[in-house]
Amino acid sequence: MDYKLRYEKWCQDPYFDEATRTELINLKGNEAEIEDRFYKELDFGTGGLRGVIGAGTNRLNIYTVRKTTQGLANFIIKENGQEKGVAIAFDSRRMSPEFAEEAALCLAANGIKAYVFESLRPTPELSFAVRTLGCIAGIVITASHNPPEYNGYKVYWEDGAQITFPKDNQIITEVNGVTDFANVKSMTKEEAIAAGLLEIIGAEIDDKYIAELKKQVVHPEVIKEVGKDIKIVYTPLHGTGNIPARRVLQELGFENVYVVPEQELPDGEFPTVSYPNPEDAKAFTLALKLAKEVDADIVLATDPDADRLGVYAKDSKTGEYMSFTGNMSGMLICEYLMSEKQKLGILPENGALIKTIVSTNMADAVAKNYNMKLIEVLTGFKYIGEQIKLFEQNNTYEYVFGFEESYGCLVGTHARDKDAIVAVMSLCEAAAFYKKQNLSLWDQMICIFEKYGFYREGLETMTLKGISGAEQIKEILEKMRNNPPKQLGKYKVLQVRDYQYEQMKNMETNEVVPTGLPVSNVLYYDLSEEAWCCVRPSGTEPKIKFYFGVKGQSFENSNELLEGLTSAMLEYAK
Repeated sequence: MDYKLRYEKWCQDPYFDEATRTELINLKGNEAEIEDRFYKELDFGTGGLRGVIGAGTNRLNIYTVRKTTQGLANFIIKENGQEKGVAIAFDSRRMSPEFAEEAALCLAANGIKAYVFESLRPTPELSFAVRTLGCIAGIVITASHNPPEYNGYKVYWEDGAQITFPKDNQIITEVNGVTDFANVKSMTKEEAIAAGLLEIIGAEIDDKYIAELKKQVVHPEVIKEVGKDIKIVYTPLHGTGNIPARRVLQELGFENVYVVPEQELPDGEFPTVSYPNPEDAKAFTLALKLAKEVDADIVLATDPDADRLGVYAKDSKTGEYMSFTGNMSGMLICEYLMSEKQKLGILPENGALIKTIVSTNMADAVAKNYNMKLIEVLTGFKYIGEQIKLFEQNNTYEYVFGFEESYGCLVGTHARDKDAIVAVMSLCEAAAFYKKQNLSLWDQMICIFEKYGFYREGLETMTLKGISGAEQIKEILEKMRNNPPKQLGKYKVLQVRDYQYEQMKNMETNEVVPTGLPVSNVLYYDLSEEAWCCVRPSGTEPKIKFYFGVKGQSFENSNELLEGLTSAMLEYAK
């Protein structure tokens, strides 16, 4: 159907509420906006929906949420999973509670029980709840770290991980098969509760979740001894992390936790930050100000749904607060866990460390050092969660740690998604442990670089919005795919991995072998001297992403090498 016809239907059809129709009628004459809202359906991708809140088929609203949920319900019924129910959580974003309720009422109308959290909760707790309650699936209403105008809808399966192949494609087919909003089922909240198809959950899941986190502590005696001396500044960035992060730290014995007051309360407008992303240095402005006032050892920020963690720690030599990348904080936690578990004799002999293809190659060196199996998966924590499931099913490896460069990691297997609450706990434990040795977390990070090599990584993004932007992204990738480079700056291209076509080509011998990973629109270049770079379109935003990794002789040298490779790659991609 032409976008203009879709627009007119939404303006006139009484199925859509008056506020929706008024919003759209007021757009008359703004052809570009009308086209952008109606030129397509909001894509249900391999992880779910993410989009700008508003009226239209290419927007997130109660109607697109209902339609998606109807498709999910159809799939659950085909899988005979309706008796198990679905857990639903939501974050602090605009319309999150409303979207959660719409999803619950659609499921209930299809005879599927919905377990809905009473108020906002972190994404990893939803993952935990799916398995704890024995649900067939889970839904989280969140747009993670996107700007305030966005929201999203993520789908989890019964193992607690986000949906992966083939279920992702099967659910997408069901969602796309719902073509008429009039065929979407719903019922009132009162009807759902009376029928036993809607249950509000909360404290009992919280208590079990926190108890599982505390089981991951390696040295509780050190926290007991040093916890009163460590000063921690924390900000939930107006999101879901405030209560669980403070609770677990308090129960473990950390007495000096300072929460940024301006960012403590949930607020979907994120008034103190333009972009609620702990990867963005600007998100730390208020936290660093407070850190200097109280002389904090460590500064932590979680994103709105509390699955990503950003970190600053003091450099003992200069007194300055230094920023950690997601790779650095991941490797710091990993090294702490593996070294201390090895000393205690509890590091499993068949242990595995899992990373994504765009994460640091330092992980390979750490895995080798501790005789761990190193497993590489595609970008997206769902693939790490999938590996944990496979370990259990096949009785192969024991999960020790998993992380991705985008500030997400998982300690333990209580959840099957990245968990910033357990990461907060683990980093604070590590801070206490190293403080006892007169080291800050930054000092320890330098020790890790000196032990394994100065691995440094970078990320550059190009934002290309709308129809023309999507076409540009496609053109850039096709051009790179058809014209692979032989050299990038000082580095020779040794191998090109094209995950779209599931092949890896040796650039010297022209030998082609399978990637061994699922199909994904990603190009990866293995370079000389342990360097690499990668390009892929974002799965959640209108962006194309370029990733880089180098290994240098010092911090300064690795930064220079990274700058050179970045320039060479971006020049090649023009």
